Amino acid sequence: MTYIRFLLFVLIASAMSSTALHAQDGPPPGDGPRDERGEDRPNLLAELGLSPEQIQQIRHMNQERRPTMNQAQRRMHEANRALDMAIYRDTVSDEEFQTRLKEVQAAQSDLVRLRFENELSVRRILTAEQLVRFRDIRRRFEEQRENDMRERRQKRRMGREGPGMRGDHPDHPPLKGDRPPQKDQD
Repeated sequence: MTYIRFLLFVLIASAMSSTALHAQDGPPPGDGPRDERGEDRPNLLAELGLSPEQIQQIRHMNQERRPTMNQAQRRMHEANRALDMAIYRDTVSDEEFQTRLKEVQAAQSDLVRLRFENELSVRRILTAEQLVRFRDIRRRFEEQRENDMRERRQKRRMGREGPGMRGDHPDHPPLKGDRPPQKDQD
């Protein structure tokens, strides 16, 4: 479900940017939005074909919700910090821990509720055709994410199992469970 929130976040963030209003025909190749690794990510405005009215609706919705969302995020941050402080005080109080934990849970609940309400509001703005496109984009995004994760696992595995990586070099001691290199027996 986090990929849905990510895609909706990209959609909302794109709608809020001033260049988004001019992106109806799509950006030139290579000028689209990028993810945290600098790789191209879907330009949802162009792919969904949002109308200027839809973009305005999303921008207006975000402007109205921004203060509430900021407050909820601040509350979550403060609750986390207070819980962390309660856990790592010189003297631990179970009662204070429970109180702070409940504050974190309440703040997290509010934040989740606001995010899902925001997603529902965006969903209501999309036409049936745009929703079909969005689902397709979401499916492709999830497939790419799974492929990326598979590749990362494979690279980690290769790093552990590759020649000269572990166990047979003084800078790379064997990992727990690794067998020492076998010597040829004559």
